[in-house]
Amino acid sequence: MSPIEQKQQQVETLMRLAPVIPVVIIDDARAAVPMARALVAGGIPTIEVTLRTSAALDAIRAIAAEVEGAVVGCGTALTARDLAAAQQAGARFAVSPGTSPRLLDAADDSELPLLPGVATASEAMALLERGYRHLKFFPAVPAGGHKLLGAWASPLPQIRFCPTGGISLSSAPDFLALPNVLCVGGSWLTPADKLASGDWTGIELLAREAAGLR
Repeated sequence: MSPIEQKQQQVETLMRLAPVIPVVIIDDARAAVPMARALVAGGIPTIEVTLRTSAALDAIRAIAAEVEGAVVGCGTALTARDLAAAQQAGARFAVSPGTSPRLLDAADDSELPLLPGVATASEAMALLERGYRHLKFFPAVPAGGHKLLGAWASPLPQIRFCPTGGISLSSAPDFLALPNVLCVGGSWLTPADKLASGDWTGIELLAREAAGLR
């Protein structure tokens, strides 16, 4: 089995852990551990911490070290440096909003499995040529929503998706019902107000709702 096939199997495993991967934007790394514990307690073990804030790598490091049952990865991976820093912090996977030749080359050299983003069938085909069968569909709602993704199921039957971007608890079932969707990504599980106030019970309840979507 080739390295890309091995990493794609890892991606498939994490995509099947729960129906939703929370997309987390965290401003205070001190919130990372209680937040992650609340998500895991609610049945959501896979956590994507986006590299959009200065606290992100410290948050990944803390979750990886202290939260049993959590599978933490980095989101908004754009460069080889991002992949290296996330891996060093303890990330188990990486997610990108799109792709570039340099990022894909860096992913080939990295131990981290990558879930790369696409918004068109042409982008999906290009990644399929490189061995990627598990992709992020982003931004899911603005790019065409579940109807577009459903239309890809027949001509691109090899590919499974994690649609992310504009999805909510109420719209997630439309995506999860598709044969080519394994999970969705969503920021609604960790809203900024609950992170700021330390409402871990509230986040656990949101996680339980999300875990119950299947």
